[in-house]
Amino acid sequence: MSPSVLRCSEAGCGTEVPRDYRGYSCPVCGNLLQAVPNPGRLSAEELKQLWRERRTSNALLDTSGVWRFREYLPECQADEVVTLAEGNIPLLAGIKTAVYAGARDLWFKHLGWNPTGSFKDLGMTVAVTEARRQGAEIVACASTGNTAASMAAYASRANLRARVYLPKGGASMQKLAQALDFGAEPHYVDGNFDDALRVLMAETDAGIYFLNSINPFRIEGQKTAIFHLMDQLDWRPPDYIVLPGGNLGNSAAFGKAIEELAAAGLMNPVPRLVIVQARGSNALVRTVESGGSELQVVTDPQTMATAIRIGNPRSWKKAIRALRFTGGIVMDVDDDEIMAAKQVLGRDGIGSEPASATTLAGIRHLIADGRINPEARIVAFLTGHALKDTDSILKAAGRSDAA
Repeated sequence: MSPSVLRCSEAGCGTEVPRDYRGYSCPVCGNLLQAVPNPGRLSAEELKQLWRERRTSNALLDTSGVWRFREYLPECQADEVVTLAEGNIPLLAGIKTAVYAGARDLWFKHLGWNPTGSFKDLGMTVAVTEARRQGAEIVACASTGNTAASMAAYASRANLRARVYLPKGGASMQKLAQALDFGAEPHYVDGNFDDALRVLMAETDAGIYFLNSINPFRIEGQKTAIFHLMDQLDWRPPDYIVLPGGNLGNSAAFGKAIEELAAAGLMNPVPRLVIVQARGSNALVRTVESGGSELQVVTDPQTMATAIRIGNPRSWKKAIRALRFTGGIVMDVDDDEIMAAKQVLGRDGIGSEPASATTLAGIRHLIADGRINPEARIVAFLTGHALKDTDSILKAAGRSDAA
């Protein structure tokens, strides 16, 4: 396992810093840092066989769908790892959802079926492990709820204090309850997620280990969703991988995974990445439409999909790199389309929180306008469990009470 260094994510820079470097941006050019994998000398076929054999093992690291792929993760001892057996997520065929989208070969990978109900667990197992390895006592994040719940759970397992910065009134009560149940210390901030993140990043306490998705170790864990998917597909890539876009950490992670797997001969051909945003929080869409050289911030992001109500995504450059590498697509859908897709997911027995349903809404659009062939093999990622936001379900059903 590796890496021992972090490297600037800007290809033209290449600055490297030690693994224990507490900053998250390149000290030379200011772009985000990323981990450098060093998987060793195993061939692609040897890696496939090794990862498949670990499925049958009951060893601590092998029971995690993240750490099973540890050749591409930061080096650490087994007894240092903080894990809740995350990442072992099935691949589900779309039935009613496929009809709704007009797709012949639609699959869902529901990361909301992780231990705390969201994809954040994939990153937290690696990042909290690293926080403890570096001797941190307090971990902190800004969050609309999912990151807070996940970080608090893993921090509790690691015997660390968890401090969460939440936009006042901007997180569902279900997510807040989770974070509190796991022992989080809440700090409420007037404004939205971007305001909460700004307040957190202004903290001067050197003892805080920062765990939002600009943390490169978060990205390392989250990228394994693609490794796990490819193993499930017997290493035959889909035509499209579709995911929601909020702060764009997952987009960055998936792009990094695709690049690494392609370089190792483990992914050929490369699937096209599709990032779907809510129309009221579509900074990446606006940025790409304006040429992609400067982030087009949405100063007052609006969507009922609170998990992606973010106007100033910090991983936007990495997301654009992923789009360019894969020949990908970025698009947006409105709240009515999100809720319509969410209801269809529920009727297909899958369910999700609203932000996840952007993927189905986006696929439906892209097939209807001819940008995706109906015969294409499509894998859509769902990122949060339906029980993360039950208010949206009750409202759609015409129930204003919780009885």
